[in-house]
Amino acid sequence: MEGSSGEAAAELPVANWRRDFSRAFQYYLDRSTPHPVGRWLGTLAAAVIYSLRVYYVQGFYIVSYGLGIYVLNLLIGFLSPKEDPELEVLDGASLPTKGSDEFRPFIRRLPEFKF
Repeated sequence: MEGSSGEAAAELPVANWRRDFSRAFQYYLDRSTPHPVGRWLGTLAAAVIYSLRVYYVQGFYIVSYGLGIYVLNLLIGFLSPKEDPELEVLDGASLPTKGSDEFRPFIRRLPEFKF
């Protein structure tokens, strides 16, 4: 029983650090939300730095290949609609033709901020 209380005391600082880090990370994510251009430029800068590192070190090709597939999968999710119109059964025209028809705007499957 004594060992379990010692382990719990050791896990407490790790849990506190993780909680504090999570709050700080969420704070900066919330602050960056209204600045999409800055987010995209930061992402582009990180990608360029990573690409230059891979080029000069002459390594990490497997990791880069996996990262490229993952980013491509995210891009496809970002550009795809949430509801696929080809999977839905349509009764004729797919666009609203009358004022009473329901208009459904384009909703992304993966929002920009999560992409």
